[in-house]
Amino acid sequence: MICHPSNYFSNIKKKQQDVVRFLEANKIEFEEVDITMSEEQRQWMYKNIPPEKKPAQGNPLPPQIFNGDRYCGDYDSFFESKESNTVFSFLGLKSRLASKAEP
Repeated sequence: MICHPSNYFSNIKKKQQDVVRFLEANKIEFEEVDITMSEEQRQWMYKNIPPEKKPAQGNPLPPQIFNGDRYCGDYDSFFESKESNTVFSFLGLKSRLASKAEP
C-alpha cells in the first residue's frame, strides 16, 4: 500500500484531534503548538524527546505530548494509556477521582 501524502497528514491531524478532544473533555489546560510554523518550537520538541523514544530513522512525528518540559510520550503511548485508564498518570497529573475523594 502506498500512502498518499494528504492521507499521511490527515492521519496525523486525526491523532492530534483525538488528544485535544480528550484534554478538552476532561477540562485539562493545554497549549497546542504548531511545529510547522516555528523552527524554534520544532527544534525544542526534537531536543526534548528522550533518545530512546526517537525513531531509528527520521524525526519523531506529531503529536508529541509534554507536560511543561517533561516528555510524556507520543500518540501511541497516549492511546495505550487511555485504553488502560492510566492517562492522568501518563500526563503527570493527579487522577480526577483521587482529587474528588480528598477533603
